Amino acid sequence: MKHRSDWPTDKLTALRLGRRLVAEVPASSPERCAFVDVRPGQDGRDARARDEGWVRSDAGRPFRLEHWEYDRSRVDGFDHDIGAALIRSADAADEAGLLAVLGEWGVGPSLFVHPWESGDPK
Repeated sequence: MKHRSDWPTDKLTALRLGRRLVAEVPASSPERCAFVDVRPGQDGRDARARDEGWVRSDAGRPFRLEHWEYDRSRVDGFDHDIGAALIRSADAADEAGLLAVLGEWGVGPSLFVHPWESGDPK
């Protein structure tokens, strides 16, 4: 079982600050590409912090995970959602739950990058 120290420090910090991370994973065929998306939960405390001009860190955030697959030829266009398929999704109550789901899916924390560093179309 993986534990918190398996996350690179910058990625764990991003998650705790409520920032989305993405990992490219194997797709079902060469014409497809696939990504696992981790979205930290946010609440009114995050909105208040944003209104005050800062970002709130929270080691107790919940997470939403989604594994999407896309038609590789459409990823760079506006219609990337045509032919897209949600492979699976899960919710995790906390960082330990996040690592448990990722372990079940066979996706290690070291695969995750910031969205702008990936080919994820979202």
